[in-house]
Amino acid sequence: MPHSDFSSEEIAHRGKDLYQHRLRTQVETADNIGKIIAIDLNTGDYEIDKDLLAAYDRLKAKQPNTVTWIKRVGYDAVYAIGGTLVRTT
Repeated sequence: MPHSDFSSEEIAHRGKDLYQHRLRTQVETADNIGKIIAIDLNTGDYEIDKDLLAAYDRLKAKQPNTVTWIKRVGYDAVYAIGGTLVRTT
């Protein structure tokens, strides 16, 4: 990801806000639950794929200067280490 003027906290805040208020109702479909969404925080453009790198690479191809926030659609985290992912409602 290219350097941005956003702090990591700002990236997290903007990503969560954009997902919750603009994208969630569009992307949380039966076909997308569990997939990865990569969102460009500058434009709101996004890509969804079962593979994180594939989603990011497609987004980067469309938005070369992307500031990207990534989430697993329908879950509280992208990956779980030593635990389980929790399904959001």
